[in-house]
Amino acid sequence: MVSVLTWLRYLSHRFHYSVFYTAKNFEQQFTCRREAIDAVLRNMFLRRLTYLHWNKGEEMVPTIAGLGGTLLVRKIPQADLEQVFVGDVVVLEDPEISGNYLVRRVAATKGYEMVSNDEKDEPFVLGKDQCWVLADNGNLTPKDANDSRTFGPISMKGIVGRVLYRLTTAVDHGPVKNSNFSVPLDSPVLEVELDVDEMAKNHKA
Repeated sequence: MVSVLTWLRYLSHRFHYSVFYTAKNFEQQFTCRREAIDAVLRNMFLRRLTYLHWNKGEEMVPTIAGLGGTLLVRKIPQADLEQVFVGDVVVLEDPEISGNYLVRRVAATKGYEMVSNDEKDEPFVLGKDQCWVLADNGNLTPKDANDSRTFGPISMKGIVGRVLYRLTTAVDHGPVKNSNFSVPLDSPVLEVELDVDEMAKNHKA
């Protein structure tokens, strides 16, 4: 049973999400402030903070099994250094294929100096709103891993969510290890919105 304190923390996250989501779409969809306020309240009570994402491939082994898994992902309407942290497993827009999404781990953010193994490459510092993402599978070549070693730094704006939980089979499922900063932020969301039966029902055989 979810405690009252957890529910209060969860509702504060819903309100925060709704404000950011509404602000992101304010100029395109709303003609006055009243409409925006109504949208904030509507989004707060009608929209979940998570969605299900199917992921398949060897890139995130052993965190996510290569044979495929259903992931519970927390939506991030506006990714920044207060929402996403080094160590988080995130869903991001594929910088090379429109409409495709990748699951990778954030390895560095603004201010980190990146040094290549190739002496021909000059070191550089990640700029504002930039991050470096890597696959968890260390046995893959950079090309096969399809991460920042191949396509370079990505914009934080390309991150759409953080992976909270993964389900591979009825007996192989559990929370995904993220940074120590995001875990307390996500715990009330995970406690309220995690439904393993629903994930299993939507899991691809």
